[in-house]
Amino acid sequence: MKTVTLRLAAKDDAEALRDLYPRAFPDEDLLPLLDSLLAGSWPVLSLVSVCDRIVCGHIAFTLCAPDADGNPQAALLAPLAVAPRMQRQGLGKRLVQAGLERLQASGIRQVFVLGDPGYYGRFGFLPERGILPPYPMPPAYAEAWQSLLLPGATPLLPGPLPLPQVWMQPALWLP
Repeated sequence: MKTVTLRLAAKDDAEALRDLYPRAFPDEDLLPLLDSLLAGSWPVLSLVSVCDRIVCGHIAFTLCAPDADGNPQAALLAPLAVAPRMQRQGLGKRLVQAGLERLQASGIRQVFVLGDPGYYGRFGFLPERGILPPYPMPPAYAEAWQSLLLPGATPLLPGPLPLPQVWMQPALWLP
């Protein structure tokens, strides 16, 4: 593998990210979501991987579920993209792990994802039944709604996951 560094995403990365996502997801248009997350007024932990000075991976965690003082208690992991030439080399794993470490250090209690249970299960994500996504999951995809309780944390109380408006689009939650 080439020299890879992980760092917080910067405003200067926007163009590279807009190039990355169509290559990583040629059948999905994630650019409106990406643009909203990068420009939004809500907190997002956004990390990039840089391979020989080129952005080759990205992950975003939308911070959500504020407590009574307005501090986020949870995060939604999405999207995660790796350049096709860098896939299957552990880069996505490194991005997820780095994000989880930062979230735990910042006091986040629980992380949620709608994704492949086989992939996210490697990090300890389990099917989530108590915290509900914004839209009902078709039964065939119920296992894809997952969460990970970070070490030493207590789970959120059951109910819908409070998310910013950018996530309240049904198309983002359907297969």
